[in-house]
Amino acid sequence: MINAYIKALREGKTFYTRGDGLPELKDAIIARYKRMYSLELDRESIVTTHGLSEGISMINSAFIDRNDKAILFRPYYMQYPIYVRMNEGKVITEDYKEEDDWNIDVDKVGRNLRKIGKKRPKYMMVTNPNNPTGTVLKRKALMGIVELAKDNDIFIISDEIYDEMIFSDVEYTSISEVAKGVPYMIMNGASKNFDATGFRIGFLITPEKDKKSMEIKNKLVDYTLTRLCVNTTAQYAIAGAMKNRKEHERETRRIAREIERRVMFSFKLLSENEYIEVRKPHAAFYLFPKIKFGEMKVKSDEDFVYRLMKEKGVWVREGAGFGARDHFRVVSLAPKDILEDAILKINDFCRKNAKRGP
Repeated sequence: MINAYIKALREGKTFYTRGDGLPELKDAIIARYKRMYSLELDRESIVTTHGLSEGISMINSAFIDRNDKAILFRPYYMQYPIYVRMNEGKVITEDYKEEDDWNIDVDKVGRNLRKIGKKRPKYMMVTNPNNPTGTVLKRKALMGIVELAKDNDIFIISDEIYDEMIFSDVEYTSISEVAKGVPYMIMNGASKNFDATGFRIGFLITPEKDKKSMEIKNKLVDYTLTRLCVNTTAQYAIAGAMKNRKEHERETRRIAREIERRVMFSFKLLSENEYIEVRKPHAAFYLFPKIKFGEMKVKSDEDFVYRLMKEKGVWVREGAGFGARDHFRVVSLAPKDILEDAILKINDFCRKNAKRGP
């Protein structure tokens, strides 16, 4: 990837390119999805964005007008509801089921959909793998969501930006493997699988050819024309990384295994804390413990985070930003000695703030 970036610079590839994406990058994305998921794509199915943040903004501009509804599953990535509301839309929240490894209760979602009324939500978004929980959704749950979307004429969007950060104990299913014939979109990018957060390369894939899918594709392309292109040189670099399959897969496996070791190390230490509950993650690099407020002298997740930082110098993210107020998020990317020091301080903080005392 670095060599491809340097090569593009030396060849003077610093010009503006197409707003919807560099053809060479689109071709590399097409090859990736064919190889990984047997998905047939064409260049018109793909729009590149300035990271997925711009992608989320474009999605909501394309789908949401005043009072339109979107279904988001909690806990969610914090930018999802912001862009719905920026477009004057309304968020309908469903919940991942914590006691089922943060999977989806499809029957419950179906019952709630029947209560919504005649005006159907414009889209339903899932995150697989999930930030902040590390969830990998079960294939059966995805199939159920696809059926609900089909029966209720709802577009499916799946954020799959961690789809190569999968742990060794689970099998991953992309929405593309179960949603053929149903309007859907995949969100992905370079920041996680290619360790290139600062390159700001995202892409939106809309594989189907039905009327609704084609309308969304055209709207997304129109939005790319309201700004100039995504970083040209970075697009060449990510295209080169995708084409360099053997080296990328070798390095990704190495990184994923190391992240898994660090996450499992963190999980083991957090599991020793009797004042929280934590589910075992299966992907990405997050843990999302639940605070037992009945056993601690803290008022809220924000209070927990603020006091932990003040008393122990350890910063975690409050659950409220992800739509889950009784949780907090831990990122397990640091070396093990730092993780151990931080988590032992979290555990000590909980003991010292227990209602029954340490």
